[in-house]
Amino acid sequence: MGKLFGTDGVRGIANKDLTPELANQLAKASAEIFIKGEKGTVVIGKDTRQSGDLLEAAMVSGFLAMGVDVVLLGVIPTPAVAYITRKIQAGMGGMISASHNPYEYNGIKFFNQDGFKLRDEVEEEIETYILRGVKESSNPTGKEIGKILPFQTSENVYGDFVKSSINNDFSGMKVAMDLANGAAYKVAPMVFRSLGAEVIAVHNQPDGVNINDGCGSTYPEVLKEIVVEHQCDLGLSFDGDADRLIAVDEKGQVVDGDQIMAICGSFLKEKNQLKADTVVATVMSNIGLSLALKEKGIHLKQTKVGDRYVLEEMKDKGFSLGGEQSGHLIFLDHNTTGDGLLSALKLGEIIKEKNVPLSQLAGMMEKFPQTLVNAKVPNENKHGLTEIPMIKKEIRRLEDLLNQEGRVLVRPSGTEPLVRVMIEGKNLDEIQSFATNLVKMIEEQF
Repeated sequence: MGKLFGTDGVRGIANKDLTPELANQLAKASAEIFIKGEKGTVVIGKDTRQSGDLLEAAMVSGFLAMGVDVVLLGVIPTPAVAYITRKIQAGMGGMISASHNPYEYNGIKFFNQDGFKLRDEVEEEIETYILRGVKESSNPTGKEIGKILPFQTSENVYGDFVKSSINNDFSGMKVAMDLANGAAYKVAPMVFRSLGAEVIAVHNQPDGVNINDGCGSTYPEVLKEIVVEHQCDLGLSFDGDADRLIAVDEKGQVVDGDQIMAICGSFLKEKNQLKADTVVATVMSNIGLSLALKEKGIHLKQTKVGDRYVLEEMKDKGFSLGGEQSGHLIFLDHNTTGDGLLSALKLGEIIKEKNVPLSQLAGMMEKFPQTLVNAKVPNENKHGLTEIPMIKKEIRRLEDLLNQEGRVLVRPSGTEPLVRVMIEGKNLDEIQSFATNLVKMIEEQF
């Protein structure tokens, strides 16, 4: 068995890579580490994949066998698990989902008692525990065996929580939603309708195998047509576990995570609610985000790729807003992880309060053309490439040609024998030529 945890929990094809046996071991190992033999409680949620029942049953069995009580939330977004874990002061939370991946995949991610995703070192501890063979510190019997605890409707608890984050209603607004046949298929329309919005919902009939199937946040073109046809004020597209959001404006134009951060960051600064006047994003965010925020007097702090690194920077420095271009947006004053529905409410609140269309709000940020080309490089050689004199010199030359209106980013893939070359600039043909030539130079080194 190789490394279990990836960039966002344990993930693989259900019942092949991610087996019920592994799910059971993950439950037992995490209970041993987090609950430490005491009578504790774990919260478990899942998305709409057919394999969710299988993995949930295996995890429940593992936790109960360790003397841990389990609260089952049913189908609910990932951020709801993080919130309810905190709310009921559970020892930890678990979400069964493979996010935007096809239905045959599934995954398990954990949250600590404060609702934060686990740090790398904690995941490594769980992994080590499993790889050396799980041996429980005790085998409880009788009344010490865990039990499944009842819980009030999780959609209502989470829905009330996210609604409390805004100070407006949506009466008079028409909103289209693509629910990806995923975890938000009930709660997102319910919340917006309860706030007075007219909602047109699509891909809200999950059958266990249609999650993310040509729909959701990775297929925003589906929503573009609906928004224009029905003259909606706003389109909202979620992924399978609803921890990310991609929007569509009233003209049918896609508004990505970078643009939403620019809009929300500016709004929070106006309200004196943007801590340290700083937004956190990854190095993959468009340079247009940095320029738009700078114009508003807002600093941009960048991290390596991954929402967990954005979150760590926010926690360490006390920042309140961060996210990724893909739509993972973290409002740390409200929730401890990316939250698609919370982000949607914040965006709707800004549109309503300012009484201007989303296209006008998104226009504050100019999206620079961006090209990404992969260079094939052996794994043992893909780190430190930018220190090779010839490549270092070429990167500087290209940056001089871009004249502060673009950038060159060279970074190794975390999983493949590749180096990714990303170049931004005002002229698409020019940056594509720059990227192709730089990739050729890199590959010629090996």
